Amino acid sequence: MTRLRDNVRGLPPAAWILFGGTFINRFGTFVIPFLVLYLTRSGYSIAQAGIAVGAYGAGHVVASLLGGHLADRIGRRNTIALSMFASAAAMLALSQARAFGAILILTCLCGTAAELYRPASSALLVDLLGPEQSVFAFGMYRTVVNLAFAAGPATAGFLADHSFFYLFLGDALTSTIYGIIALAALPHGLRTHTKAERFGEAIRLAAADKRLLLFLLATFFLTMVDFQMGSTFALHVKSVGLPTSAFGLLISENGLLIVFFELWITTIVQRFRPQPVVALGYFLSGLGFALTAFAGTMPALAATVAVWTLGEMISSPMSISYVAQLAPERYRGRYMGLLTVTWSFGMLTGPPIGTLLFARNESIVWAACGVLGIISATLMLIQSRLQTTTS
Repeated sequence: MTRLRDNVRGLPPAAWILFGGTFINRFGTFVIPFLVLYLTRSGYSIAQAGIAVGAYGAGHVVASLLGGHLADRIGRRNTIALSMFASAAAMLALSQARAFGAILILTCLCGTAAELYRPASSALLVDLLGPEQSVFAFGMYRTVVNLAFAAGPATAGFLADHSFFYLFLGDALTSTIYGIIALAALPHGLRTHTKAERFGEAIRLAAADKRLLLFLLATFFLTMVDFQMGSTFALHVKSVGLPTSAFGLLISENGLLIVFFELWITTIVQRFRPQPVVALGYFLSGLGFALTAFAGTMPALAATVAVWTLGEMISSPMSISYVAQLAPERYRGRYMGLLTVTWSFGMLTGPPIGTLLFARNESIVWAACGVLGIISATLMLIQSRLQTTTS
C-alpha cells in the first residue's frame, strides 16, 4: 500500500490534468459501444452492423498513423485538441445519417477523429515520466479511463432506452470540453520531427526490430478478441434475453474492476519482466471470452467479464510501457502510433469476422477467442526467449 501511495504522489501536475480531461472524454464515449445495437434497432442486419464497426476500425488505423506523426510534429497538446473538436463534429454528423453508405463514411471519420489523440496521450505521459517509470502512469491512466467507462455505458444504456440521439449529443459535448481543457492547460510535450528526417525512417527502424514485430503480432491477435466486447458480446447478451441496460452494466463491471484493482495489480507486476506478464494477461483475456459460450445468465456473464478483465489489468499498462522502452525518443509518438495501429487493425477485422461467424454459429466465435488468446501468449513467450538469447 505504501508503494502504491508513493507512486500516486510521484505523478506530476500535468499528468493529473491529462487524467482529468481523459475522464470527461471517456465518460462520454457513448456511441461506439452501442453502435451494433443502434444499427440493428434501426433495421440493419447483424452483418451490416459488424461492417460499420469495422469502418470505425478503418478510421482508427488512419488515426493511429496520423496521430503518431502529428504528436511528434505539432506537439502532443495540439494533437489532442484537434482530435477532440473533430470528433465532436463527426459524431453529430453521424447522428443524422440514415443511408448505409453515409453511415459507413461518417463512422470511419468518427474513428479517425476520435482516436487521433491516443498516440499523443501515451507519448505525453512518457515525456513527463520517462519510459522506465511509465508503467504505473499508464495503469493510472487506464484507471481513470475505466472509472469513466464504468459510469458511461451504464448511463448510455438508460439513455438509449429513451433515444439514441442522446448518445451522439453527449459524446460530442464531452469531446468538446476535453478539447478546451487540452488547449488551456496541457503542455505541448516533445516535438521531435525535423526537416532533415527522411520520409518513413521511423517505420523502417521499427520494421527491423524483431522484438517489436512479435509483440505487435501478439497484440493484434488479442485485440481481435478484445473488440468482440462491443459486437458479438453485445449480441450474445441480447440473444439470451437480457435488455440493453444489462449490456451496459456488464461493460461497466469491466470498468469498475479496473478502477478498484488495476493500480494494485500494476504495482505488483511492474517488478517483473514485461513479456511473461503480457503473455499471462493475453491468455486470460482469451479464456474469459471463450467462457462466454457457457454463460446464459447475468451472474455467469459477469463471471466471464471478470476473467477477461483480469487479463486486461495484468497486460495493458505493461504492454504500453514496453513499447515506450523499445522506442527511440525521437520516434516516441510514432512508435505509440504503431501500437495504436495494431489495436486499429484488431478493431477493423475482429468485429466483422466475429459478427459473420456469430450469424452462422455462435460457438465458433468463442472458441476462436480462446485459440487466439493462446497464440498471443505463446508469441510473447517466444519473444521473451529470443530477447534473452540475444542479450
